[in-house]
Amino acid sequence: MKLIRFGEAGNEKPGFIDAGGVRRDASAFFSDWDRKFFQDGGISRLESLISKGEFFPKVDESFRWGSCVSRPGKVICIGLNYSDHAAESGMPVPQEPIIFQKGSNTVVGPYDNIIIPRNSEKTDWEVELGVVIGKDARYLNSSEESDAYVAGYCVANDVSERAFQLERGGQWTKGKSCDNFSPLGPYLLTKDEVSNVSGLKMELSVNGSKMQSGNTSFMVFDVAFVIHYLSQFMTLEAGDVILTGTPPGVGMGMKPPVYLKEGDVVELTIEGLGSQKQTCIQA
Repeated sequence: MKLIRFGEAGNEKPGFIDAGGVRRDASAFFSDWDRKFFQDGGISRLESLISKGEFFPKVDESFRWGSCVSRPGKVICIGLNYSDHAAESGMPVPQEPIIFQKGSNTVVGPYDNIIIPRNSEKTDWEVELGVVIGKDARYLNSSEESDAYVAGYCVANDVSERAFQLERGGQWTKGKSCDNFSPLGPYLLTKDEVSNVSGLKMELSVNGSKMQSGNTSFMVFDVAFVIHYLSQFMTLEAGDVILTGTPPGVGMGMKPPVYLKEGDVVELTIEGLGSQKQTCIQA
């Protein structure tokens, strides 16, 4: 199933794309694709309503795509999770996952603008697989348990300001939490429709030139390991989003480095999960 959200920013409604590719409004039955929806088994309830033939009206084709999930409690990121990206960054492959967080208010729709922050000269792109947690997870016993806690997967752009991240002291968070730095979507594909999450092709281009081309098979720590690992340190709540790292080809790794500027167009896609497109504007 493909879950979508649509409407003006701050007033999005929940919906889905049916088997015929038609976008449907589910707001008569659900308030949003949020923590309560996932924790209370909302995906199963939605599937049941559809199978019973409940009426879901079509969505106007001119709608704005929102983030495929509502504002999460946490956006947790895994740094340097592709060995070839670590190499281009001049950093060693981590022995354990590198963990940082992005502000949850960075989450926006897949076609919303990338806002280049004030005083930024090094705003960068990162195509990533997003994982949405389906129910609260704490102290999982093994990686094998992880799949039961996944709602689904989506495309994410982990937009980053490298000077803020690496040259201003402190943690990476300040270079990751600027406005509009986490486009998600266009849809959340439920886990039952992803046969092999460790074999998805992913690409990103800037102004039509391919910059990133990778595959989730090259992750240092796969999705199941990451969920189990994180659950040892914090409770993963339903609706939380995990960004699992990026393949090589980021602007920082170019020689010389290349960064985003006003008017640039970024397009990214992950196999089976759809595509995003953003235009860069100045704050």
